[in-house]
Formats: sequence, C-alpha cells, structure tokens
Amino acid sequence: MNTSLEEFLLPGGTSINALPKISLHDHLDGGLRPQTIIELAEAIGLTLPSTEADALGDWFADQANSGSLVDYLKTFDVTTAVMQTREGLTRVAHEFVQDLAADGVIYGEIRWAPEQHLTRGLTLDQVVEAVQEGLESGVDEAAEFGSTIRVGQLITAMRHANRGLEIAELAVRHRGNGVVGFDIAGAELGFPARNHLAAFDYLAKEFMPVTVHAGEADGLGSIRGALLDGRALRLGHGVRLAEDIVIGREDDDNTYVTLGPVAQWVRDREIALELSPSSNLQTGAIAAWGDDLLDHPFDLLYQLGFRVTVNTDNRLMSDTSLSQELALLSDAFGYDIDDLEVFQLNAAQSAFLPLEEREDLADAIVAGFEEA
Repeated sequence: MNTSLEEFLLPGGTSINALPKISLHDHLDGGLRPQTIIELAEAIGLTLPSTEADALGDWFADQANSGSLVDYLKTFDVTTAVMQTREGLTRVAHEFVQDLAADGVIYGEIRWAPEQHLTRGLTLDQVVEAVQEGLESGVDEAAEFGSTIRVGQLITAMRHANRGLEIAELAVRHRGNGVVGFDIAGAELGFPARNHLAAFDYLAKEFMPVTVHAGEADGLGSIRGALLDGRALRLGHGVRLAEDIVIGREDDDNTYVTLGPVAQWVRDREIALELSPSSNLQTGAIAAWGDDLLDHPFDLLYQLGFRVTVNTDNRLMSDTSLSQELALLSDAFGYDIDDLEVFQLNAAQSAFLPLEEREDLADAIVAGFEEA
C-alpha cells in the first residue's frame, strides 16, 4: 500500500495511529485522494480548481470551512463527478480501504449514495457491485501488507430526493454482497425522515439496520423523526441532541443536569451518536455552543453516559483521519488511552454486524489497547 499519514501521539508517547480503531461514519465520496481526483478528472475531461494535488486538497478544505452544511456539500459535486464509471468507483473504493487500513482501522462502514453515480449509464446494481469490487480488492491488498480490516457498505438515499424506497430495496438486495445497513443523507433542514417513511417501513420488515443523519443541520425535531419514523439504531452526528440537555446551578459549588425526553431515550437505549468533531465545526453544527473544539458537546455527552463514537465524516473535506480526530479530542479534553478505548468499544458495540462479530471486534480492540 502506498499511503502515508501523519502520526499522532498521546502525551505518554503512544501512537494513536497504531491503535485498533473502528470507523462508522465515513463517506466514500468524501474520502478521495486529491491525486486520484486529478487523474480521474483528466480521463473524463473535467476541469478542476487545481491540477496539483496539494493545492487541490487545500481547495477542498477551504471550501468546506464555510460554517454551512449547504456550502460544505457543494464540494461533493467535484468528487461525485469522477465517480460515475466502474473504473472510477472501483479505484476510489479500493484506495478508501487502503487509507483506512494505513490509519489502523480494523472495521469500517463506508456510506455512499448510489443514486448519485448514474450519469454515465451505470445502473444502481452495477454501481454497488463496482464499489464492492473495490472494497474487496482493498481488503485483500491490505492483508498482503499485514493489515487486517473488514468493511461494509451503508447504502444511502438522498433525503431531498424521492427514491428512498427504491434505494432501500437496493440495500436489501445486496445484503449478502457487502451491504450492512441503510442511511439517509444530504440537506437535513426541511427534508424530514418522514418523507421516506415507505422506505423505513420496508427496511423494518426486512430487519435491515438503519442509521439516519440527524441533529447536524437541524435540531430535536429531526432527531425525533430519525428515531420514530426511521427507527434509527444510530444517529449520524446527533450532536444537537445536546439541545435537550439543561445544565443548571444549585449554588456556587453544585450544578445539576436534566435530560429532556429525546436525550433520555437516546441515552437509556444506548443509541450510538456518530460524532465527527472537525466536520461539526466546519458545518456549524455546534454553533449554538461556540466555534472551537472545546465548545463541542462531545465531552458533555460522554460524561453523561451517552454512547459516543468518533468519526471523520469526510476525510478529504476536513483534511483529517480517525487518528487525528482522536488526537484533537485528547488535546481538547485531556482524554487518555482509556478514554480512546471506550470510544472504540462503543463503536464495536454499535457496528451493524451480528453479535458474535461485534464481540470479536471488541476483543481485538481490547487486545490492541493492552499491547499499546
């Protein structure tokens, strides 16, 4: 594997990169290598902001640092444009796995929206098959270099479109060929989960696990919809769940915390929050609390016992890796290796895998952290 990532260390010198990690919220079209975009764009005659890899990477990061989810999502016009052929999809998926493995990820769920990759004649089934081919070859190549990684596809429907049921049926159809769950993504505000109720009803009947983007660009109403209409087992981001938590002061020395009904439900049923710190800053998802990582409700949610997980969302747009996200949280909140282990065990317990396989992941996490 020809990959290179910056190394991140805990205060005691432990390499975060070397720790076994689990990635639950990582978009395929948000994790391309800039050089790959340049080469694929040249093959299809697509004009780019830059044809130099470092400069193109900087362009993506700059565009994503807008404070707006809508503006943030515009960067995907470029990445999806080079992912319209079998060759493009397979290559991107292959390299995606390579980059995860190089960062110490042992299980990754890769989400993407097949309906956005049909402009050059491929069918929905063909694009899923192309991505699966790339994922499997990436896993095989990682193994050749001594890295063990498993991956699964999360098939995503675009919430502003009307193909939810069709995409849900696609996900179930490929359940035995790499697909592990379903998601809806895209513009959240104004496009509630209820718009895709037929899809969620179908998925429930088929016992297909669901995660829903909610609590990022919209608040508690969106989270309610994800839970009630979507039957979500995880919340994509979910950071604005903190709006349902009231912190008060009894006196100078004592404070109290009150959970609203939605927050209470999510915590008590251990519904995982797929938190993505850098992305949440970029899109303005934590604007109600501030504009610095220290203002992120991550630590509040963690201390209150929510099942928090750490994710990258879009590695290209946020110019990040899972190790970097963990390092940023460690620096901001003073987390040590035990805290990082909790985050990974939370992710293992929340993976869309059978119980026995989740237990195997947890065992691998514990063994890797003990070795470190």
